[in-house]
Amino acid sequence: MSATTLPLSFVNNPSPARWLRFDPDRLLHLAVGKVEIGQGILTALTQIAAEELDVPMDRIRVLSGDTDAAPDEGATTSSLSIEVGGGSLRLIAAEARARMLDRIAQRLNCAPAEIEIREGAFFRGGAPTGQDYWSLAHEVDLVRPAAGNAAPKPRTAYRVVGQPVRRVDLPAKVSGAAFVHDLVRPDMLHARMLRQPARGARLAALDEAAIRRAAGGELRILRLGNFVALLSADETVAQRAAVAAPAHARWENMRAIVPEQQEAAWLVGKPSNDQIVGDPLPAASGKVMEASYSRPYVAHASIGPSCALAEMRGGHLSVWSHTQGVYPLRAALARVLGVGAETISVHHAQGPGCYGHNGADDAALDAALIAREIPDHCIRLQWRREEEFGYEPLGSAMAITVRAVLDDAGRPIDWTQEVWSGSHVQRPAMGGNLLAHEALPTPAPDPRPTDPSEAAGGGGTRNGIPHYAIPARRVLHHLVPVTPVRTSALRGLGALPNVFAIECFLDELAARIGADPVAYRLSLLDGRPRAARVIARAAEMAGWSGRGKGGEGHGFGIGFAQYKNRSAYAAVVVEVEVDREVRLKRVWCAADAGLVVNPDGARNQLEGGILQAASYTLKERITFDATGVSSVDWASYPILRFSEVPDIACELIAADEERSLGMGECTFGPTAAAIGNAVAHALGARIRDMPFTRERVASVLLGG
Repeated sequence: MSATTLPLSFVNNPSPARWLRFDPDRLLHLAVGKVEIGQGILTALTQIAAEELDVPMDRIRVLSGDTDAAPDEGATTSSLSIEVGGGSLRLIAAEARARMLDRIAQRLNCAPAEIEIREGAFFRGGAPTGQDYWSLAHEVDLVRPAAGNAAPKPRTAYRVVGQPVRRVDLPAKVSGAAFVHDLVRPDMLHARMLRQPARGARLAALDEAAIRRAAGGELRILRLGNFVALLSADETVAQRAAVAAPAHARWENMRAIVPEQQEAAWLVGKPSNDQIVGDPLPAASGKVMEASYSRPYVAHASIGPSCALAEMRGGHLSVWSHTQGVYPLRAALARVLGVGAETISVHHAQGPGCYGHNGADDAALDAALIAREIPDHCIRLQWRREEEFGYEPLGSAMAITVRAVLDDAGRPIDWTQEVWSGSHVQRPAMGGNLLAHEALPTPAPDPRPTDPSEAAGGGGTRNGIPHYAIPARRVLHHLVPVTPVRTSALRGLGALPNVFAIECFLDELAARIGADPVAYRLSLLDGRPRAARVIARAAEMAGWSGRGKGGEGHGFGIGFAQYKNRSAYAAVVVEVEVDREVRLKRVWCAADAGLVVNPDGARNQLEGGILQAASYTLKERITFDATGVSSVDWASYPILRFSEVPDIACELIAADEERSLGMGECTFGPTAAAIGNAVAHALGARIRDMPFTRERVASVLLGG
């Protein structure tokens, strides 16, 4: 394998010793940089190591996300944990296996091919040699970097990869031992924050005495400029202080926000950084069709609020966080604190789950700043629910206009997707500021908002170019650098609204010529058999041919995408009933992710993406008041309820001969599109703006 095709995690961490250690207790210590955020990645990575090394899974112990002891794999993002992290681990394990085989072959004066490995032990001619990985470990150099040319096991020999196995992370989660919120350290102080109500706000007065009275116990108040922390050995005291504090603070330099800014339409026409991605502007002539779609600002809405622990002991700062990138967080903390990164350790601890950039990193800086001022204590900093909704980075609103030039048969021959969006990456590693940095006596300058490059899958442009065989395709991207709220990465970045727009517009084009939506899509997939296969299979699973003409409040819809046009393929069919509200009845999904490591975990990811996308499509919307986010609880920011979960059937298309494709976000856009198309089928009229609230359904029914 050439250096240009080696996965990035391998290139950055080529020493097998950084990943693998055969311990004296006859366990295999596996260290990985990708972290568990609910997607089952630790199970899949353990399967890969067990397969390549022929070691039982129950003898593998995994450490993930630790700047002291795990490889630097950047952040766990963009459905790359298997594509990049798993691909790297496979090569590392193959190298370690090859070096071990070479050593035992030297001992036995035979060829490595004569040796068989069973459960970590070496056999020759079917007989045990009395040697295993652990007895040879001290003789084999695993520090020397690997070149990436050791051949992994042939897939025909797989016994672990491709099989459903139990999640390795669940036992600790059931008992609570896995979560950062439940960690207990010596000398612990509980902390809560008093936040700036808006960026740039200055704290003019703070009635500390009133806050102490409300707290009803021993309370310490730490103030650094506009950064205010409330601490107590009693968590209840700290919580009472946090609830009371806003009423006893007076702020100046408040920024005003108007409700119109919460709508995606507000972005259109604002100053923007513009680019064209794809083919040059159109030269084709023909019938032009156009439609506009939108998504509002949305929250990650993690079930639990963000939390972090930090302690400064002997001049060294240790931080425990549910961050998605321990090394990027360490670099950001070092930058804010003005210290060398070697003086900071960041350890991943699991949290409430979040696909994207929520408040985890911000909470870590909160805790670290307090720990620096109060050394020799462990600071446990937990956000309140109101903070989680009000201050986490949000998924940007997006306004999208699609224009297509059609040939005489009604097929698109030129496609333009025009997108207005805020930034989709203001992670600290990508130029964004951590929240507390802005409150310090010398605040950081405003970051220059950017978006991921096209090589990284794009941000507002992600999945903006249709996968279909349209002769000319492009995205006109308007990156609006100044938005009323902080925005950053949320699951799929711009893929959900872009796929929603593409797939809904395709249904509108099909309806214009009276074509069946599935047949119309298949006619546009010349030379794309994997895409055609998942669409046809999802339609077959749903009994698409019998869906009927629709109307009368009952409908079927389909959506398709290949995530980032290079990862997993997914097609989703949704059946809905619509009266005053949209109710999901059943969902079918067919997906092709190439070689699937753990089918159960893969289906969990498909189903989870379907449910989260359904929640965004039907319910979720951030609202503003004069100072910022006003939807700060579950009543004002509703999500899909358990009682609203439909029956879901997911099928994985067998493609073991293909490389593994990232699938964590592949059902996101197709689900939103399928719901949009199903509702249009049910009503005979289309809703083009998310979420599909009761008010929007009523407006369509009334002809508004």
